[in-house]
Amino acid sequence: MSELDKTTLFANGDAHIYGTIPLATTTKPESTIVLLGHDIAPYVQLTRIQKYGGVLLLWWPFAWSLTIAATTLNLSFFEFSSGLLYSFVFANLLRSAGCIWNDILDRDFDRQVERTKNRPLASGRATVKGALVFLLMHLVFLVAMLHPLNQFARIVGFFAIFFFPGLYPLMKRITYWPQAWLGLTMNIGVPLTWAAISGECPTPALVFYAGTWAWCIWYDTIYACQDKKDDVNAGIKSTAVLFDSYTKVILAFFGMITFGCFSVAGYLNGSHWTYYVVTVLGGMAHFGWQWSKVDLDSPKSCWKMFTSNAFSFGYVIWTGLLIEYIMTAYMRL
Repeated sequence: MSELDKTTLFANGDAHIYGTIPLATTTKPESTIVLLGHDIAPYVQLTRIQKYGGVLLLWWPFAWSLTIAATTLNLSFFEFSSGLLYSFVFANLLRSAGCIWNDILDRDFDRQVERTKNRPLASGRATVKGALVFLLMHLVFLVAMLHPLNQFARIVGFFAIFFFPGLYPLMKRITYWPQAWLGLTMNIGVPLTWAAISGECPTPALVFYAGTWAWCIWYDTIYACQDKKDDVNAGIKSTAVLFDSYTKVILAFFGMITFGCFSVAGYLNGSHWTYYVVTVLGGMAHFGWQWSKVDLDSPKSCWKMFTSNAFSFGYVIWTGLLIEYIMTAYMRL
């Protein structure tokens, strides 16, 4: 599939919360989904359910941490695979809830930005009341998924569902560092996974969490560069606006934090050489490719590099972790 085809496939002008994939501004014919005599398509679009990359960006920290925990704590394949499925469903619901909440609070801002002015709430195709009801449905399912977990995991889950995503849209109004808050939000899967499995969040997990936090600032700053001009006019704050002409230099700094933390976490976990060769060095090579190729003044280039974090970088990191899990399980036979 060509890049033009990919752009057309994802284009309908809808998306930025919870790491959703940025879209071209090409307008697609509006679809209709009728349920009980009502068109629910605008509400389905609020969830960005058709944009798989956004789910991946939220799910990768779950998957990576679960794989590390499976290796460290000797989890069986059944425990490992069921955990992956559980976390994927949770990530889908959490990301959709965050998208709905973001669009409710940002509907006036969205009308002022070319890329987002056709979102369902900004364009008037969905109502705030309907969006709130739909959000409540997601929250009920998310809270229910926390019920089987231990008490500590439920506490972390409360922050994952309500606190971090609840405040994120407000951060764009009060600080030029909303990406820093988003980093805590998007990567909550790291402490939540360890809390659910072991009832604690050990030091290596916290170090790894710090690395994923820096990774989020990396990719979401690239994302935000698409809307710099509109954001300034609308009064929206972001690291892209703050860093301005120094963005690439500062991105390199956050790249070093990411892999410095990943390396320290691997050392504390007693990781094998495969972790350092595939996950750390492979990930660094991917970051180097992104850094050298991205044109921060080109929305198309920013879109391509942003999406690469969901569709290729995440797999690079996970591959090294999976190899280590398989090797460790084999040596125990």
